[in-house]
Amino acid sequence: MAPRSPKIVQAWLETPVSGVIELAHDWRAKAPPPFALCHGAACTVLATLARVPDYSFGAESGYFVNDQDELFFFVQLDRHPDIDPARDVLYVAGDFNDWQQAVGREEWCLVPGKIAGEPVLLWSGPAAKFGTAQRFKFATGEHRWLPVPPDAPNAVRDDKGNTNYQYDPDRTGRHLYSFTLAASLDLTQAWKFGWADRGPESDVALRPGAFFHELKTDLPLGAIVNGDETVFRLFAPRAQRVELCVCADLSELENPHRYDLAHRLEAPTAPGDNPAPEWRGAWELTLEQNLHGWFYWYSLEGPNDAFGMFVPGQRVLDPYAMAAVDRDGPGIVLDRAWVGRGDHDFKTPAWHDLVVAEAHVRDLTAYAPVRASGDERLGFTGLTKWVESPEFYLERLGINAVELQPVQEFDNRTREEYHWGYMTNNYFAPEGSYSLAPLKASGVRELQALVAAFHRRGIAVILDVVYNHVGEPAHLMFIDKLYYFEMDSAGQLANWSGCGNDLRCGSAMARRLVIDSLIHLIEAYGVDGFRFDLADLIGLEVLREIERALKQVKPDIVLIAEPWSFRGHIGGELRDTGYASWNDGYRNFLRDFVRGGGTREQFEYYLKGSPWHYAKWPAQTVNYTESHDDKTWIDVITENADGNGQSPTANDRRRTHLMAAILFASIGVPMISAGQDFLRSKRGVNNTYQRGDLNALDYRRLFRFPGTHAYFAGWIEFRRSETGRLLRHYSRASEGFFRFYFTPDSNASAVLYNADRSQGPQRLLLAVNPTLNDAVVPLDADVISGAWRQLADAERFYGLSGQGSSQPVETDLFVPALGCGLWLCEG
Repeated sequence: MAPRSPKIVQAWLETPVSGVIELAHDWRAKAPPPFALCHGAACTVLATLARVPDYSFGAESGYFVNDQDELFFFVQLDRHPDIDPARDVLYVAGDFNDWQQAVGREEWCLVPGKIAGEPVLLWSGPAAKFGTAQRFKFATGEHRWLPVPPDAPNAVRDDKGNTNYQYDPDRTGRHLYSFTLAASLDLTQAWKFGWADRGPESDVALRPGAFFHELKTDLPLGAIVNGDETVFRLFAPRAQRVELCVCADLSELENPHRYDLAHRLEAPTAPGDNPAPEWRGAWELTLEQNLHGWFYWYSLEGPNDAFGMFVPGQRVLDPYAMAAVDRDGPGIVLDRAWVGRGDHDFKTPAWHDLVVAEAHVRDLTAYAPVRASGDERLGFTGLTKWVESPEFYLERLGINAVELQPVQEFDNRTREEYHWGYMTNNYFAPEGSYSLAPLKASGVRELQALVAAFHRRGIAVILDVVYNHVGEPAHLMFIDKLYYFEMDSAGQLANWSGCGNDLRCGSAMARRLVIDSLIHLIEAYGVDGFRFDLADLIGLEVLREIERALKQVKPDIVLIAEPWSFRGHIGGELRDTGYASWNDGYRNFLRDFVRGGGTREQFEYYLKGSPWHYAKWPAQTVNYTESHDDKTWIDVITENADGNGQSPTANDRRRTHLMAAILFASIGVPMISAGQDFLRSKRGVNNTYQRGDLNALDYRRLFRFPGTHAYFAGWIEFRRSETGRLLRHYSRASEGFFRFYFTPDSNASAVLYNADRSQGPQRLLLAVNPTLNDAVVPLDADVISGAWRQLADAERFYGLSGQGSSQPVETDLFVPALGCGLWLCEG
């Protein structure tokens, strides 16, 4: 039998007492497969073992083969509410019938029917007609192809990015077996399925399924100081043992006090008449001492298999520690009363009024013209001194929101090592290397002081947060790899983040960890908003839950998503949420447009704020052309052959001014990268996450390119002014608000704002010419009527004072090569 026995591909629990076993190919013997379920030498008896019903497999795979070797292709109608069987005709099409050519042919038409009482559309025929593995899909008579879920068990993706089903004659539904148990399994053991008559080489680890990821506790977690006692509580549902290590001084790191935590019983999730307390994954220990300022960590023991990575002796940083020494820990016990609350007197600007600058703590501080020690320049204190300086660069630029790259504890190896911070190790603790005395948790006070300093400058603080993956060491992996991380059926970590692991944000306690830490950052530090790195991996439903929870704490919280990952892009799906999204389409378009690319339609779409297709409301698009994780703007668009914009050409500067005019005149939230206004260059280098030498802002460029800095500052000042309200929209403008004019056979154009005077008598006129030739834009006669005053040209922003040249608005409006202009009409 051994050579003919199919390999066990995977086995998983669907409930605590039932599950499914998947074989590599069909089991065709009359007797059921002789499976064994064991951990070590101990085995348990299966209460029942039966083949999974054919239609259950088919519901996910689009086909099954019954015992009479009849093949059924079918579509469950409850999964496709857009299909009306009285109106729509469906066809099965694939490698076996020339795809498109099958549509409209009666022999491949699906007919109404029922399977297990559920209405379906199906096709049936002899399985012998389909001898080999072949791809297929379902299509309407109008050639609309029904999408294939990417997580379908037989989904295959071709080199063109198309996802199809695949029919496999060796996997027809007879390769799946369901089982039940007499009692729940002890999940702290490493259970394996194998063939009873074969050795351990046939064994496959049993994986707890979806029910496991809904296990949760509602108890407060972390190190909790209550007067003269300290409670330690950790969620670890598969741990066999949890040990707490505490010490008053780091010199005792190798010889700490050690205590075992115990199960903390809670009220049952489904109480009956006489509910008995149950264990829901929380471990607890109470020490009769106030341990504020002490150091602590955990060590866990548990199952070690493909889905578990419990390492006895491994120092595990508490995910709820409010301060940590460094990436390895240990955590620092802090009394919540000592932590206190951050500045909550500041009023966060309305989203449509925001002008954001993305910045890094050390990049801002390294060369700042302020008195600060070398240690202070490494972090929060140095930046606070710079923010409080009369010369503070961002305040003079005029922005009203700073988006700080990550400040939660991340995985730099030494205090001096530069790091962008996108490898988070703890979500509650401020980054230890940014604080002057990490052993004393000074970062708590220092980050509070920094946020308060920004607020006094009138600048909101948005934190860049990373909840899609974790840094090294991955402490959550030592608490429970399966619970906290996405992985495949073999236990291989998913890596759509490109950083080696993807956090399973959908698990109940992962969701809670994310939300609890965000609320902590709001309450303890007074931050005004968050930008979610690779938000696609967090998932739409978790993002919605985050939004609901945070708005209960801070109704005006700013929520921004980076809506993509290596897996996909959810920018469109976020339209029905309260998140704004980084607009990569805008970024790519404007980089291309100023160099002569793009189209008129794109220009109109992006200037209007990417309406409806990307942004359902105006401030839902964050318009930008440079961010940390790419070349700088000037390095991307420079005419220099080596892509190094350190010494930009005259045209590079003109294109930058043209970009600034379009960016600040576009509907949505404008965001720049710190230093972009003085043509910051990273000498053509792209990924500089550990290149502090290239990233640090060289403020001398303010004196090399004062005109460009002043140009940005002028536009920002105008956009935030009362007259600038015509560029800041809370709700969608009227249909006639914009009027566009284009030069024939050119992208040179003019835009009239408030053309229908729906927002008062004032009107604005923006003209741009991204070509290398002078252009004339034809305007309507009614446009030029009135007293127009020029506010800006391609070199200077004169502002409302109107000082400088004043090019008249004429029927044929002259716009010089790589030039632009802005005019105001008061009536």
